[in-house]
Amino acid sequence: MILNLIIVTITVFVLNIPFGYWRANVKKFGLQWALSVHIPVPFIILLRIYSNIGFAWYTYIFLVSAFFFGQRLGAWIHKNRLLHHKLTTSCLVMDVARRPKN
Repeated sequence: MILNLIIVTITVFVLNIPFGYWRANVKKFGLQWALSVHIPVPFIILLRIYSNIGFAWYTYIFLVSAFFFGQRLGAWIHKNRLLHHKLTTSCLVMDVARRPKN
């Protein structure tokens, strides 16, 4: 049970990094912003169900924290890349795959 909670917490954290990256590049409270916050939620619910951690109150502490910190890390990565590379998009995967022209 505890191992499942740790695995799901790490998965939620990693899953939210690209969505936080996307969120950092769009208009606040716009449609894309709302999508970047809400698209991961069904996946997290599925993770809860299939990992058998359930919906006990103590699991919310871990998963909401992982959600928040994953989004924050993604936004921080976007800000950092924008500062150093000047050209970024809303897609973390494409920005990492593309080499910056120096």
